[in-house]
Amino acid sequence: MRPFLETERLVLRQFTAGDADELFDLHNDPRVMRLIDGGGRTPRELITGTFLPTALHRYERTPGRGHWAAVEKPTGRFLGWFELAPPRADTLSEAELGYRLRVSAWGRGYGTEGARALVRAAFTRLGVERVFAQTMAVNAASRRVREKAGLVHVRTFHEVWDHPLPGTEHGEVEYELLKADHQP
Repeated sequence: MRPFLETERLVLRQFTAGDADELFDLHNDPRVMRLIDGGGRTPRELITGTFLPTALHRYERTPGRGHWAAVEKPTGRFLGWFELAPPRADTLSEAELGYRLRVSAWGRGYGTEGARALVRAAFTRLGVERVFAQTMAVNAASRRVREKAGLVHVRTFHEVWDHPLPGTEHGEVEYELLKADHQP
């Protein structure tokens, strides 16, 4: 399978049905999920019945956009995923940047490396005019990755959650980068 993107240390490729076990492990690590669903478990049926079919369908519907399996180049080890997706199917001029990485990949620069590559692809290959990303205000590590990828903080906002996580009271933050401001 041809990768979507390659960086110095990463291959970002399309998901396959064979990635279900790796995704299940990633989405069920309470450290990875602590600021997403409060560390709750993701049922295998959600991975195989929703996440993977949606990702596979999106590759055809909106080429170049979607979730990409992140694989360490030298070892072929699954590290997690990156996302570059339109906020709505009818809006291809914007793309939301996201990622989820195994704990073993944290603090090694993979988040920044993958995010920068996707931002560059969004502006140079996909015709995107705005890349944005959101996270909890207390998620300092993700905020740093967004900044290192060139995105700037544009707003803090508050949402109402049925089951708020610790730190929710500080709100959510949104970062963005416009194509006109992108410096490769």
